[in-house]
Amino acid sequence: MFAIVRTGGKQYRVAPGDKIVVEKLAGNAGDSVDLTDVLLAGEGSDLKSTAGLIVAAEIVAQAKADKVTVFKKRRRHNYRRKAGHRQQHTILKIVSIGGKKAEKKAEAPKAEKAETAAPAKEAAPKKAAPKKEAAPKAEAKPAPSKAGASTKDAAPAKAAAKKAAPKAAPKKK
Repeated sequence: MFAIVRTGGKQYRVAPGDKIVVEKLAGNAGDSVDLTDVLLAGEGSDLKSTAGLIVAAEIVAQAKADKVTVFKKRRRHNYRRKAGHRQQHTILKIVSIGGKKAEKKAEAPKAEKAETAAPAKEAAPKKAAPKKEAAPKAEAKPAPSKAGASTKDAAPAKAAAKKAAPKAAPKKK
């Protein structure tokens, strides 16, 4: 019997007795884990339904991968960065394939109690007031003061003032 399960964003083909290395899962060595995201299951060339199928596994160890060195360099800019990374892994031993998920029948009575209590507390729905659109506000930029203004700040202001001012007739000599 084999199954294809998804965990940690990756897919693994597993069979009972296999050991696989997956992305870190919560738990300690010896704990049991159920992998419920079964994509495919079968025996030989026969495929089985994956509805409610789980893969039972046992955590063998929590480990780290080999160190990866990350080195960045921009030539002729005196830029160098060096960092290292060790990915966290969990080593799993597949115990069995084919257990079924617990049915949600146990949760049904709780849902019924919540439904019977809900109508007593219900009130008339409140209508939200229509939202009024705010008129766009014109932003006025303050004119730079002559004492502390730099030429960079003053240049755009002068250009804007020139465009806004009416043109006077040229003087005759």
